[in-house]
Amino acid sequence: MKEHIEKIQSLISHFDLETVNALERITSTERFKKGDILLQQGDICRKSHLIVDGVARKFTYSDKKEITTEFFFKEDLAISFTSYINQKPSKEVIECLTDTTVETVDYKAFETIKKQFPMLMEYDILITELYTIWLEDRLFDFHALNATERYETLLKKSPEYFHHLKLTHIASYLGISLETLSRIRAKK
Repeated sequence: MKEHIEKIQSLISHFDLETVNALERITSTERFKKGDILLQQGDICRKSHLIVDGVARKFTYSDKKEITTEFFFKEDLAISFTSYINQKPSKEVIECLTDTTVETVDYKAFETIKKQFPMLMEYDILITELYTIWLEDRLFDFHALNATERYETLLKKSPEYFHHLKLTHIASYLGISLETLSRIRAKK
């Protein structure tokens, strides 16, 4: 995944001034408080949120229980991918777990300018590929790693923010019970 991020960074470094200016015009910096909702279940994901600082999580409800499907750390793109791409209601909620700063881009504005600036089409494709790689890695980890290995992988992702994650959210994300998570943590 690191190689793909470097590919995206390389592309961005080759943007001409007009492309950079166009992207800057549709990008805004927003600050959210802990507990603020970036996307409500049933709403359409009309914005992408690049996490500059802070932590957010994506979750859904099943049998009146919250199931955490994703954590977003610094430099992660916080979106409900299916809702964003299809502009259909989201099945998920995106919630700030800390005070969070994001760079926000509106879906319609981005769709408009990427037609005018070809490098943004390539950028869009690379971002989609990055999400696909992340998703494939997540599926592999979930099916091929044991609970302890999945916990360690999450811990390595962003150790400086790990203490902001509730144990119930971590257990849900890892697909394990709180008791199993407690046993794993006791061994560390």
